[in-house]
Amino acid sequence: MISANPISMKKIIALLAVVLFFSSCKKDISALPDAPGTGSEKFGAAVNGKLWVPQKFGIMPSAQILEARYEPDNSFVINARNFASSPNESEFEFRLKNITAPGVYVLGGDSENSAYYVERKVTPTGEWKTNTQHTGTITITVNDKTNKILAGTFQFQAASLYGREPITVTDGRFDVKVQ
Repeated sequence: MISANPISMKKIIALLAVVLFFSSCKKDISALPDAPGTGSEKFGAAVNGKLWVPQKFGIMPSAQILEARYEPDNSFVINARNFASSPNESEFEFRLKNITAPGVYVLGGDSENSAYYVERKVTPTGEWKTNTQHTGTITITVNDKTNKILAGTFQFQAASLYGREPITVTDGRFDVKVQ
């Protein structure tokens, strides 16, 4: 009978752990995804000029990174999360009220629509939200309730809830299946 050398097994386990760690590292983003309006589950934007897309983290592959849902009052909530540089993570959340057809909708200002962006290390380290002075727009290009598809583009400026500099989000796009 051949027995495994315990030292060799420890080395193999350590090597596998290193491979897993490096395979789960954040991937560089060279371009934002298209949002064709087919429910392709795509989302992307530039945050202060840096490209951002939802990404999973290797040890949490089942974590939900992009989701959209209908609310009873004819509104939508869209969440997009980036766990790729865990324990640092970031997330977008859009709350869109009374969206009944394609069109351009205001984020912040006097509207009930809002955009929110957060960076966290378990707890938030920075939070930004549209308000009366920091606004933007979201353009809904597809609002297909039969096939549950919501797609469009967005851009906004958001104020820090912690007294930091505002952020500017540009070139935003999304194409999601709504639950």
